[in-house]
Amino acid sequence: MTTQLIECESFDGGKYFKHESSYVDEGSQIGSGTRIWHFCHIMSGAKIGKECVLGQNVNVGCHAKIGDRVKIQNNVSIYDNVELEDDVFCGPSMVFTNVINPRAFIERKHEYKKTLVKKGASIGANATIVCGVTLGEYCFIGAGSVVTRDVLPYALVYGVPAKQQGWVCRCGVKLNKSNECPECGERYEF
Repeated sequence: MTTQLIECESFDGGKYFKHESSYVDEGSQIGSGTRIWHFCHIMSGAKIGKECVLGQNVNVGCHAKIGDRVKIQNNVSIYDNVELEDDVFCGPSMVFTNVINPRAFIERKHEYKKTLVKKGASIGANATIVCGVTLGEYCFIGAGSVVTRDVLPYALVYGVPAKQQGWVCRCGVKLNKSNECPECGERYEF
């Protein structure tokens, strides 16, 4: 069996690619070079930038916004009022929420809280991001963490609830005690 990607017109005049098993609703905007893999659903009104990769079983809500070069791994839902800036990484099966106190029998769509993930941030597999927070530029959220408050730029956080455990370089490596990256040599002042 061969994988069949269908070439489609992007909103910016180029082409994007979607797997034949995925649904892209009319009224969504998808940038050129983006690849949408198996069993995804992109809802009308969703905005996805250029050169993104959406893994298997990704759902993007009507009022979600995704920047350029974003990588979203398998089984992730980008709900309404979630915004991912450029170069964000979402690990497999990580979770966003958009209502702070959900009940099946009470509709609270008017209470959705905005979640903002800033440029270059990485979110590990199975992490949960509770709505209403901002994840700073190039921060790193450890796998399985539960984030309940804002995260500073370049902060390394993990745990339940997530707490800051250090700082990371733009390249994603934990900084040493001198705030220097042991891999690329970049030095930081906070």
